[in-house]
Amino acid sequence: MTTVLLVEDDAHLREVMAYQLHSHDIPVDAVADGRLAIRFLEEQPNPALIITDVKMPNADGFKVLEAARRLAPRTPVLMLTAFGSVEMAVEAMRAGAFDFISKPFHKDQFLLTVDKALGHGRLVMENAELRGRAGSDVVAVSPSMRDVLNQARQVAATSATILLLGESGVGKEVLAHEIHRASERHDKPFIALNCAAIPRELLEAELFGFSKGAFTGAHKERVGKFVAADGGTLFLDEIGDLDDTLQAKLLRVLEQRMVDVVGGAPVAVDVRILAATHQDLAARVAEKRFRQDLFYRLAVIPLRIPPLRERPEDIAVLFTRFVHSYSGAAQVTVSEELLRAVVRRPWPGNVRELRNLAERMVALRKTDALDVSDLPPEDAPTTVHPGFLRLDPANIQLPEEGVALEDLERAVVIYALRRHAWNIAAAARYLRVPRHILIYRMEKFGITRHGT
Repeated sequence: MTTVLLVEDDAHLREVMAYQLHSHDIPVDAVADGRLAIRFLEEQPNPALIITDVKMPNADGFKVLEAARRLAPRTPVLMLTAFGSVEMAVEAMRAGAFDFISKPFHKDQFLLTVDKALGHGRLVMENAELRGRAGSDVVAVSPSMRDVLNQARQVAATSATILLLGESGVGKEVLAHEIHRASERHDKPFIALNCAAIPRELLEAELFGFSKGAFTGAHKERVGKFVAADGGTLFLDEIGDLDDTLQAKLLRVLEQRMVDVVGGAPVAVDVRILAATHQDLAARVAEKRFRQDLFYRLAVIPLRIPPLRERPEDIAVLFTRFVHSYSGAAQVTVSEELLRAVVRRPWPGNVRELRNLAERMVALRKTDALDVSDLPPEDAPTTVHPGFLRLDPANIQLPEEGVALEDLERAVVIYALRRHAWNIAAAARYLRVPRHILIYRMEKFGITRHGT
């Protein structure tokens, strides 16, 4: 087993923890502060686990974590502190820590967490080895996907900004990882941020960071994603959801390679930008909902990932890979009949939906031989009608006297919104329309949450 790096400035506690680890046959290298830990990582960059205190002289635990993400990106990090708080735990996890333990802690709790972290580290290394042998995370049996992958690998060696286009769930982040691994920045950070998943008032701080005291509640400095990704790649998912203010600030970073830290001095960064969206950005530009100059900056090299329905050759290979990945040590097999049934489905949710089905079937399996009879009822093969809408026109019930098409459209919009608890972005994805189109329809039909 590779050694565990223990970083603790309290000599007595360091000795106790080292003894506990040794007593469980876990080899340990123990150092007294963050500066020594960083020097250790520079010389021996692949420990099995890093356990570090937060409050230390010379360099604190967050500095050790930052160095670990740079020098040993696959090594899990456990953070220890006598000053534990929910805020610090959240910050540690966001910064990339595997887990967080508050002092004082019980020996059994400590060793259990260590075992869990070591197990996670082994899985990460095994997955990395499997990916290395396979050569790629991207399945590209179909000609259309092979073309995309070839283009991605060709442009990976450049520093050009790439815009990944495609429906939700097609695998844009997977391809972004592939581009990063094939680039000269592969040994530098890959930082991903979903712009639609963070509230507007927090997104600016996540992107650009802030200095201590920049505003009420800013008790310590926050490193933004641009600075965290310096030298590496920053993947901005759902870039179409940025508002006008953040679009302008992002454009400035792309043009000047300088980040305006909130409440602090500008910071120079060297970051390769990969952006992605399921929206039609060109249409949003025409509607003046997205800056034209930013669009051209992002779409230096546009790559469209086709949906699964346009590459059925990939479905069986993907499904089999997902089943094996979720099977663990079990040797779960997939029948040819099941594969044919899976290929016949339309997959509106694309690769994400396919992966979810594989995980569910493995978890609920009765035996290690999956067959078509194991498909959940709602996933049984159905006839695919034009447009992949699984409805039989002969079974749609409409009034004898007729109905206005607009009334049908209004009813479908309300159904989608209610189904997704009035989450407009989720309802738009369900209806496969851009968010602004759904908002337009809501305004057109006078649809509000409390008025329907």
